[in-house]
Amino acid sequence: MIYITGDCHCNFERFNTENFPEQKEMSKEDYVIICGDFGGVWDKDASGKEENWWLNWLESKPFTTLFVDGNHENFDRLYSYPVENWMGGKIHRIRPSVIHLMRGQVFLIDEKKIFTFGGARSHDISGGILEPDDPEYKIKKKELDRGWEPYRINHVSWWAKEMPSEVEMVEGRQNLAEHRNSVDFIVTHCCSSGTQAILGGGMFTPDELTKYFQEVRETVQFKKWFFGHYHDNRNVNAEEILLYEQIIRIA
Repeated sequence: MIYITGDCHCNFERFNTENFPEQKEMSKEDYVIICGDFGGVWDKDASGKEENWWLNWLESKPFTTLFVDGNHENFDRLYSYPVENWMGGKIHRIRPSVIHLMRGQVFLIDEKKIFTFGGARSHDISGGILEPDDPEYKIKKKELDRGWEPYRINHVSWWAKEMPSEVEMVEGRQNLAEHRNSVDFIVTHCCSSGTQAILGGGMFTPDELTKYFQEVRETVQFKKWFFGHYHDNRNVNAEEILLYEQIIRIA
């Protein structure tokens, strides 16, 4: 069985047995996929008590937790894990059964081909990105806090790796080509430029990643595309499904 859901931001209460009773029939050979903003690897190092409690709690679940990265992840920590090969693609194994599905990979899970590509541009940073070593850091931060202007701090609450590298995008194209540009499911955090336009009505600006996904949308055959990021549960069209708190079974 494969279930899928949206952003968690380190709040995994949706996976308790009351909210997700289906897990009583699941095993470690069954999977729950999170469409980015996992948030379970966030602290500055691996010693955080709350982080470890939640990761161990997920590990204790009967199912295996899989996730693509979002834009709210500690990429310094996430990318420090060794890269492994699993089910045909590259992963970071956070716990034995808590696994990060890396960008541009095609996995064969439960006989389903799944293309994964995390990341997204943050929309909630109108106040900009502060550099901790800036001599005026404290002054700028105080001004932004006073005005309630949303901002992020580089390598503390924001990482440039929220957006993909050219290497990751090329690898994604190559892996899709090896599968004749045909998969069962696509799992991402954000979506294509065209889909984003439907969701935002012009509020969002296309970027390198949404344009890349538009290319994927137009050149790859797939049955369903699942994504998060926009904090809603919505069937955008017959093929694309936006997820937030909802957990649905896909296989």
